Amino acid sequence: MKNESFVTEFVLTGLSSNPNLKLPLFFLSLLVYMVTFLGNLMIIVLIAITPGLQTPMYFFLMNLSFVDVLYSSTITPNIMGNLFSAKKTISITGCASQMFFFIDLASSEAMILAVMAYDRYVAICNPLYYVVFINKVTCIQLICSVYIAGCLNSLIHTSAAFSLPFCRSNQINHFYCDFSPILKLSCKDTYLNEMLEYIVAGSIEVGSFFSIVISYTYIILALFKIGSSRSRIKSLSTCLSHFTCVALFYCPAFFMYLRPNSAYAVDQDWIVSVFYTVIIPMLNPMIYTLRNQDVKQALVQFNVRTY
Repeated sequence: MKNESFVTEFVLTGLSSNPNLKLPLFFLSLLVYMVTFLGNLMIIVLIAITPGLQTPMYFFLMNLSFVDVLYSSTITPNIMGNLFSAKKTISITGCASQMFFFIDLASSEAMILAVMAYDRYVAICNPLYYVVFINKVTCIQLICSVYIAGCLNSLIHTSAAFSLPFCRSNQINHFYCDFSPILKLSCKDTYLNEMLEYIVAGSIEVGSFFSIVISYTYIILALFKIGSSRSRIKSLSTCLSHFTCVALFYCPAFFMYLRPNSAYAVDQDWIVSVFYTVIIPMLNPMIYTLRNQDVKQALVQFNVRTY
């Protein structure tokens, strides 16, 4: 990666410069990270050891939890470290690595949510062909495609961003190395980088979103054709957890990235970024645990076997 920058390292402003808030923020971040890590790890283990959860739907859920663990681990430990760091510096290589993994995992999560919506569409709208369309080979192919596409998307944006010359400042007005704050430091016009973001990243985010919308449109139409209200509610209940996760993910995602770079506002992005990078990975396992009867039953059986 060629970098013609005068800057050798960046300085992250962090969550807060108020010394009275450092300790509360540290323990809050630690608590959220532990809940996120243990919650998603619990789902991964439950799905791996429970025969009743060896289905495509839970295979995709296990990958979603895997991505959330890595996603949170990319940002939150760095936040905690910077709270008590005097310099709050990060090398250009470290910053590029953080941006790469962040974009990679965020893109992968968006596409996994789309794959999960397709899985529910086939299960509800074409149940007789479910084992034909969603089999083990197809599941592996879909997940591999997701990870490869996320990696390529991240590689394009990270390479483009860190090939810019940075000569204005080395202070990033953020608590992690995100795309828009990095572009703000360049002394070169970033129009092509912004267009690249809208075209490539926008295609993944918007494409995944519309795939979900189309899948749920067919699901809703199919539910109206079901005569029994009990069967309709049962079918709908399998989608509620996923739909909640989709809403939580895409609302801040569209606000953060599908807008002109000139509209970047530090205060607004600080709040949205905390929710987007820290809170959502913690909420996903809670949503699936609290609303999914199969996962709750597997958790009860796991506790019985343990004790």
